[in-house]
Amino acid sequence: MDRNIVVNIGEQYFDKLRERGSFYIDKTGFIKEWWEYGSAVTLITRPRRFGKTLNMRMVECFFSNRYSDRGDLFDGLSIFSDESGGEKYRKLQGTYPVIFLSFAPIKSGDIEEMKMVIKQIIADAYKKYAHIMESDKFDDNERKHFASINMYMKDAVAFTAVKQLCIYLKTYYGSDAIVLLDEYDTPMQEAWMAGTWDETVTFFKNFFNHTFKTNECLCRGMITGITRISKESIFSDLNNLDVVTMTSDKYATSFGFTEDEVFDALDATGLGAEKQGVKQWYDGFTFGRYMDIYNPWSITSFISEGGTYKPYWVNTSGNGLVNSLIRTGSSDIKETMEDLIQGGSFKAQIDEQIVFKHLDGSPDAIWSLFLATGYFKILKTEPGYDGYGNFIGNNVWYTLSITNFETNQMFSRMIEGWFGGDTKVVYNEFIKALLNDNVRKMNTFMNKVALDTFSSFDSGNKPSEQTEPERFYHGFVLGMVVDLAGRYKISSNRESGYGRYDVMMKPLDRANKAFIFEFKVLDADDDEETLEDTLANAHRQIEEKQYEAELAAEGFTPNQIRKYGFAFKGKSVLIG
Repeated sequence: MDRNIVVNIGEQYFDKLRERGSFYIDKTGFIKEWWEYGSAVTLITRPRRFGKTLNMRMVECFFSNRYSDRGDLFDGLSIFSDESGGEKYRKLQGTYPVIFLSFAPIKSGDIEEMKMVIKQIIADAYKKYAHIMESDKFDDNERKHFASINMYMKDAVAFTAVKQLCIYLKTYYGSDAIVLLDEYDTPMQEAWMAGTWDETVTFFKNFFNHTFKTNECLCRGMITGITRISKESIFSDLNNLDVVTMTSDKYATSFGFTEDEVFDALDATGLGAEKQGVKQWYDGFTFGRYMDIYNPWSITSFISEGGTYKPYWVNTSGNGLVNSLIRTGSSDIKETMEDLIQGGSFKAQIDEQIVFKHLDGSPDAIWSLFLATGYFKILKTEPGYDGYGNFIGNNVWYTLSITNFETNQMFSRMIEGWFGGDTKVVYNEFIKALLNDNVRKMNTFMNKVALDTFSSFDSGNKPSEQTEPERFYHGFVLGMVVDLAGRYKISSNRESGYGRYDVMMKPLDRANKAFIFEFKVLDADDDEETLEDTLANAHRQIEEKQYEAELAAEGFTPNQIRKYGFAFKGKSVLIG
């Protein structure tokens, strides 16, 4: 690695990055593109760690009159080049009052705590311009109001505070203000997980309306976040919003690194031999029609670590929401994840307007979130048609897969975490007993696993012992997919013979054993009094439906096929 190249991991301040001469891939073309589009308010969504904050700080440094003497920060970059109309942009640099806000510090879904943090963020923005109140352009009442902006101000004051600051700046500088809001959706995600969604929506609907719609002293607004929250939630009053999502072509190469940029950086740092490995691990993001986009955090971390392959991006923050949605999700969701972890893909209809209340029951809403957050990538899009062959404009089907090897590693580790600690040891012992045909130990270990983990797969509506154990056993199957990857092809709820088996484990080495599982809950209405009765019914179903047909067709002999019934009653399991 070239020791003259300094890589500052996670540096989000553009001016510091440039002053230190640190590793930087030129994204200043975004400034020209955004300015010349001329949208009143722009919302840009990108996955986390894709340079949103750095780009917002870059925009702040370029337009803010607080940086009016810092044109040096952009010397040698594309925004000042002749091809970009450099002279025009040299004159534009540092000529506007800019208000920069970030909701990143909000880490609580408690509505009162959240509002206090937001009010403090607004108060901090006021402090940056406290000097303007010394001017005789303001009267005592305006100075009193300016001084009253703090974390204890009333909600009604907070709603209009940014708008009022724009008015003050227009009075002082004679120019409308640019308002930049980073990570706008952080409080909304916290609110959804904490159950304070409705109260939070009410607060932000008022805030956004005053800040970005009825603000006559707003020159331009830019909002960034990970998700596009449904317009009906907080943007219902904004009809001037230009929304740029993962499927948009606008600004497609402004966030993240293109493959050419990555490969040039690898060559410059002496890591050119690692191009194909880097592509396998970190490539896969798609914005609009632009493919082969890389996550900047992973690439800069890889370079900083001298070419060490690690899941850098997925380890930068908690994946609690994603984890919860899969763990407590339906059997369909878990079945889809089984295929994806093994390299498969699937089709879904994506709505890029995330409706958080639909995450509790709609797989498409969950897949939309996973796409927006960067865990899935689009392989193909196809138009949707009605039953008569007519094209339906908003009925597009997307073929999706896990983004890359790094993301697959994240999902694998997440699922392993479901069987963490002592449970993981017991789970591994169950797998060993299964492969060794030790039914007694299978029963011992499976009952311990069920006892420790059953409730974690519950939807939260009813106790697990009163529901079918689908969430548990599909979570269990996901665990097998992770632990037996490379040895077995594992599938669930697929057709074979005259029905749909629950689980089939097909060895990749044809000399090894194959497995069929049937899960059943004790059903008193079906004349079942004991788990033994339920187990017998499970085996009867395996035989009557001829679930082994698929395996037999592929040449597996009866001696190679193991058929197991799993009988459930509450958290008790009988295997045989």
